[in-house]
Amino acid sequence: MPSFSAPDGTRLSYRTAGDGDPLVCLPGGPMQDSVYLGDLGGLSRRRRLVVLDLRGTGRSAIPEDPSSYRCDRLVDDVEALREHLGLDRVDLLGHSAGANLATLYAVRHPRRVGKLALITPSTFAVGIAVTGETRRETARLRQDEPWFPAAFAALEAITNNRAGDADWAAIAPFRHGRWDAAAKDRHAAQGSQTNQEAAGIFAAEGAFSPQTIRAALATHQNSVLLLAGEFDVNSPPRSVIEFAGLFPHASLAVQPGAGHFPWHDDADLFVETVTAFLN
Repeated sequence: MPSFSAPDGTRLSYRTAGDGDPLVCLPGGPMQDSVYLGDLGGLSRRRRLVVLDLRGTGRSAIPEDPSSYRCDRLVDDVEALREHLGLDRVDLLGHSAGANLATLYAVRHPRRVGKLALITPSTFAVGIAVTGETRRETARLRQDEPWFPAAFAALEAITNNRAGDADWAAIAPFRHGRWDAAAKDRHAAQGSQTNQEAAGIFAAEGAFSPQTIRAALATHQNSVLLLAGEFDVNSPPRSVIEFAGLFPHASLAVQPGAGHFPWHDDADLFVETVTAFLN
C-alpha cells in the first residue's frame, strides 16, 4: 500500500481503487480499519477512491503521542494526504465518525474542499444530540423483524441509561438494513478492526467546538451531500436532516431500507446517489 508522512513523522497508509477523479474517503468507527469500506458498493467504478487508514489503524503506524488520535488533530493528516496527492482541492467523503473529521477539515481548509459527502454521519462535532426517543422511533420501523423484541428491549435499556454489555451486543441488527449472514459476519469483524485506545481519544475534551464549527459551516460555499439510512438507529434521518440545515448548499438523501452502511443494503442506489452528487 502507498504511504506518506504525517506532519509529526507518523507513517500513514492509504489504498486506491478504481479510475477517474480522486475521492478521498475517511472511515468511521471511530478509528476503524478502513477495510470495512471496501469499494463502497462499486463506487470505484465511477471515481478513483483514495481510502485513508487513520493513524494507528489498518497499515498506518501507531503514533508516539496518543493524544494525536483526537479528531481535530487528525485534520493535519488529511491535509498531508492532499499535499502528498498533489491536489489543489479534494472531493471528500466521510462515513459515520469520519464525517466529524471531514467536517473539521472543511472548516479549517475550506478552499481545499470541492464536493463534501457525509454518509450516515455522526453529528457529534456540530453538537446535535440524538435523543433516545429519536433512536426508538427509528427502531420501531423494524417491528416486524423476528429479532425486534429482544433488540428493542436492549435499545430501551441503553437509551434509559441502564444497559449491560449484553444489551450493546443485542442492538447490532439495528445497524444493518438486513440482518442476514453477511451482516452478521461484518459485525463480528468490527471489534478486531478498531483501535480501542484511539477510539477513546477521538472525541476527547477539546476535539470539537460546536458553536464555532456551526458558524463556519453557515458560510461554506461548496456543495454538500448528507445521506441517511431510513433504518439507521446510529445516525437517524431526523438528526441528519438537522445537520443538513447547517449548510447553505446541502443536498439530503434518505436511502430507503438502509442502515448505517447503505452501500451494503442497495449498492446500485447508493452509487447512483453519490455519483449524481459528485458529478
